[in-house]
Amino acid sequence: MKYTLPFLSALALATPAAAQEPTRSVLEAMRERPPEDEIVYFVLPDRFENGDRTNDRGGLKGDRLTTGFDPAAKGFFHGGDLKGLTERLDYLQGLGITAIWFSPIFQNKPVQGPKGQESAGYHGYWITDFTRPDRHFGSPDEFKAFVDAAHARGMKVYMDIITNHTADVIKYRETSPEGYPYRSRADYPYSTKGKPDGARINEGFAGDQVMTRENFAKLTDPDYAYTPYVPEGERDAKVPAWLNDPIYYHNRGDSTFTGEDSRFGDFSGLDDLFTEHPRVLEGMIDIYADWIDRTGIDGFRIDTARHVNPEFWQAFVPAMLSTAKARGIPNFHIFGEVYRETPDNGYIAQYTRRDHLPAVLDFAFQAAVRDLLGRGKGTNVLSETFDGDVLYEGGEATARTLPTFLGNHDMGRFSTLLKQDMPDISQDELLARVKLGHAMLMTLRGSPVIYYGDEQGFVGDGNDQLAREDMFASKTDVYNDNDLIGTDATTAAANFDTDHPLYRLISSLAAIRKANPALSEGRQIVRGYEQEPGLFAVSRFDPETGAEYLIAFNTSDQPITRNIVVETSTTGFMPLAGSCPAAPTAPGSVAIELPAFGYAICKGMPTK
Repeated sequence: MKYTLPFLSALALATPAAAQEPTRSVLEAMRERPPEDEIVYFVLPDRFENGDRTNDRGGLKGDRLTTGFDPAAKGFFHGGDLKGLTERLDYLQGLGITAIWFSPIFQNKPVQGPKGQESAGYHGYWITDFTRPDRHFGSPDEFKAFVDAAHARGMKVYMDIITNHTADVIKYRETSPEGYPYRSRADYPYSTKGKPDGARINEGFAGDQVMTRENFAKLTDPDYAYTPYVPEGERDAKVPAWLNDPIYYHNRGDSTFTGEDSRFGDFSGLDDLFTEHPRVLEGMIDIYADWIDRTGIDGFRIDTARHVNPEFWQAFVPAMLSTAKARGIPNFHIFGEVYRETPDNGYIAQYTRRDHLPAVLDFAFQAAVRDLLGRGKGTNVLSETFDGDVLYEGGEATARTLPTFLGNHDMGRFSTLLKQDMPDISQDELLARVKLGHAMLMTLRGSPVIYYGDEQGFVGDGNDQLAREDMFASKTDVYNDNDLIGTDATTAAANFDTDHPLYRLISSLAAIRKANPALSEGRQIVRGYEQEPGLFAVSRFDPETGAEYLIAFNTSDQPITRNIVVETSTTGFMPLAGSCPAAPTAPGSVAIELPAFGYAICKGMPTK
């Protein structure tokens, strides 16, 4: 299946002469890697490195409310771009990264928000033009140069995409002190203007669950709940052009993220696309298939996936996988964001079964590790999370492909979350707990995601804008007064220190993971857990030889000695990290000693 889109003509496959083209052997080897083999780096390009200061204002003139550029303000563009990201690929390769996921790169509305509360689209989630990179980040050619340079190093590129909404352009003629509360389909049906006793409109429209062209051809009037309109100066603001028509949006007011309005409401005021509409589905397939076809990217992270109807994903995902396969990308990875701050993975697993998303971000893993290392919960919490792997479509095999993480740009950094949980924690203990969290992330099942800056000991003041510090020298006071861990540096200076203890830890664990396929592709069995802080242990098995790897962690602040079940065929251990016993105490049982917040990775030796 092949889709074309004229709007991306600027993304012709011709690459600038300075770009580094991947060799065929490197590209083929990269394409053959399954998703669980990847070590992912999630980065906001605006906050990573400024390689070209001429694009800081995105080609716009005026003050910050026009250009969006104000490096002193946490909610505005700071200057990072594609050229800077490309120039720092060696730094990422040294960290052990094999795939780069960046926040949306598309052209955004530079500034939006009510007077006095404005902020900029530096994060990428307020898209106006879905067909090109934001000019603050660079040109289409620079995007392709970045992809080629990453591929030349054997590193994949994951794009962050949005189908749920666009920037806030559409307005409602109604006004009220409480803003625009959600208006339900029962109280404001498609068949009348306003409430059920209003004037009849959209005659013959059978509702949004009949997702056929014929039915939606009868939906011609968008004035059923509010009266939407596009301001004069923004009538052609969106690309492709069909996005400028209010008929392709729900127009029901603001979501509360519960019940019906979770799918039909405006996400924080953003224009909520009518994803049940066949034209919207077709348009989004065309847009994103063309990015795959022209740039050769390797995967999509899908923003706000749970706010889109299942039928959309059931059609969209096969179209993307088909396009990728035709482009020679057999392991194109698609994972959806299903935000949930509990260690119960039943909720997020439903999106792999009903919606047919190949994978989801593993919020359950994140919540479980926070419970263990920040909230004093027993390690049984993580065991129960892994027990739920059978709930995913494809079961444990799918669970191995899930991107696991400790913190992110929305909820906050892992270090920040631990400080919130334990306000009196010392810097040394915080570093120890963060190190242990990364050891768990890098060795347990799933594809680990490192949030940019975590490897430099960043500790933010909170979530959202407070968790999006600059890696290059920052001019933002609210970042520069942060007390980082593992270093005396601040964000006022550039932070690309390859000797930082967290950088070195992640790099060493990445090397162990790459050299031992059991830690990425291997089956995992939980071997030990407790009802309080202490032991958590698993065995993982080499997918070809069956060799057992014992991985054990101590989540308590005291040393422990424990007996752990192992295979009776495992007769000895070789340490890959930490202190490992030379041999089992008896067939099927091994004694292990772990220091406070310690861990061990032990490669088993089978009977000869």
